[in-house]
Amino acid sequence: MLRRLMGKDIDLLTALNPETGNVLADPGQMEQVIMNLVINARDAMPRGGRLTIETTPVYLDDGFCKQHVGITPGPYIMLAVSDTGTGIDPEIREHIFEPFFTTKGPEKGTGLGLFSVFGIIKQINGHISVQSEPNLGTTLKIYLPNAGRTVDDLDLDQRQTNLYDLQGNETILLVKEDDSGRHELKTFLQKIGYTVLEAGNPSGVLSLLQQCPKPVHLLLTDVVLPKMSGIELAKKIAKSHPEVKVLYMSDYMQPTTNTSFLEQSAHFIHKPCSSKTLAVKIREILS
Repeated sequence: MLRRLMGKDIDLLTALNPETGNVLADPGQMEQVIMNLVINARDAMPRGGRLTIETTPVYLDDGFCKQHVGITPGPYIMLAVSDTGTGIDPEIREHIFEPFFTTKGPEKGTGLGLFSVFGIIKQINGHISVQSEPNLGTTLKIYLPNAGRTVDDLDLDQRQTNLYDLQGNETILLVKEDDSGRHELKTFLQKIGYTVLEAGNPSGVLSLLQQCPKPVHLLLTDVVLPKMSGIELAKKIAKSHPEVKVLYMSDYMQPTTNTSFLEQSAHFIHKPCSSKTLAVKIREILS
């Protein structure tokens, strides 16, 4: 499939270490990651070139982790996608993981490809970095935690996790346009102990916060909302309530709003996801 995507003028090379190991990730999501990275690499090589996909086990030490926010030392598996294309200018490079950011025309994309990649990698506690110089090509390196266990072990862990272990007593502000989906999500969160404030759109959310008699601990919001994105809403809330943590939900539908802001430390979860997956993510953030 990748060879057909790239065409005849781009050579595909692979360097796949047979001792790489296991990661805990959804295979479909990892295919989405690779497809997005390969398509971006292809578009950066309009006159042809070479694309290399590499996997290998690595150990990230304290020095590396101090330079990269949100990652802890330990064994990881690196997935690298490299091209010999036009490269990325430094002023553009710092924005490439922002939602809706793109240097392509509207007929070629919405700017959600690398944002999608970023969200998937963050969701599984990984890290992504980019190395690029104009006219010298680009390498994107993804670091995924090495599970260090067999797939059977991981399946057993999943079965042993129950919702009782994931209960909380904090207050969550839920902002979701879809009425039925919001009601279903609110019911589930209340079932496992949370107090839930809800809103169908960003208007009135700040006054809702001010009227709440108890502290709000987490904003759980869709990225795409009417009139204002979830990211812009989080920025407004942070001005008066900086203690509120944020979890974004996204299925990367066609955007109705635009923004150029993305916090590198933000938390994401991809829809659709199971109730248990969401409960685990919320507990990780609040704990």
